[in-house]
Amino acid sequence: MTGPGPRLSSQIYEILRRQIITGELRQGERLAEQRLAEQMAVSRIPLREAIPKLASDGFIQSLPRRSAVVSTWSEESLNDLFDTRLALETAAAGRAAARVAAGASTDALVDALLLTETALASGDELAMAEANAQFHQSLVDTAQNQLMSSLMRATSGRMVWLFYLTRGRDFRVACSEHATIAEAVCSGNARLAEAEVYSHIEIGRVPSVAALADALREHDGLPDRRRPA
Repeated sequence: MTGPGPRLSSQIYEILRRQIITGELRQGERLAEQRLAEQMAVSRIPLREAIPKLASDGFIQSLPRRSAVVSTWSEESLNDLFDTRLALETAAAGRAAARVAAGASTDALVDALLLTETALASGDELAMAEANAQFHQSLVDTAQNQLMSSLMRATSGRMVWLFYLTRGRDFRVACSEHATIAEAVCSGNARLAEAEVYSHIEIGRVPSVAALADALREHDGLPDRRRPA
C-alpha cells in the first residue's frame, strides 16, 4: 500500500474500521502493530496515525504503555449509544423540520433515504448498515447545526458497527420508519418529527439488545439460548 502520509493513514483507518465492523478483527483483540504493518505493507508511522481516529470513533481502546485493543460491546455500551442518540437525534429532528418549514433543502435527507432503499435491494449487509447510519447523519445535518453534526459523526461509526452486528433484524422495517421520519421532517412539523425519531430509536432498543446478545454468543462460540439446539 502506497500514498502520501495523510491519505495513507486514512486508507489504513478505513481498512481497520471495516475489519473491526465485520469481525475480521475480533472484539478484545490486540492490534499488533508489526503484524498489521506487514499485512498492509506499510510502515508503523501511518498505522499509528490511524489509531487515534479509530479510538475517537469508538472502535478501539488505547491503553497506557500497552497495545491498542478492539473495543468490546456490552449491553451497557449499547444503552449508552441509544441514550445518546435519543438526546441528539430527537432534538436535531425538531430543528431540521423547523429549518425545512423556513425553506431549507431536504435533498440530502431524501438522497439518504433512497440510499437505504438501494442498499436493501442489494442485499449487502455492510452497505445496509452504512446506509442506515448515513440516513441518521443526514437527518442531523438537515438541522444545520455544526456542533450537532460533529457529535453525530463521532457517533456514526459505532452505529454502523452495531447495525452490522445486529443485522439479523429486518432492515425493511427500518427503511419504512426512515420514510415516515423523512415525511415528518419534510412536512415542517417539528413535534411530529421529534416524536417519529424518538419512537424509531426507542422501539429498536430491546430487539437490538437481544440481537447483540446473539451476536456476542456467536462471537464466543456459544449456542443461541433463544433457539432450539
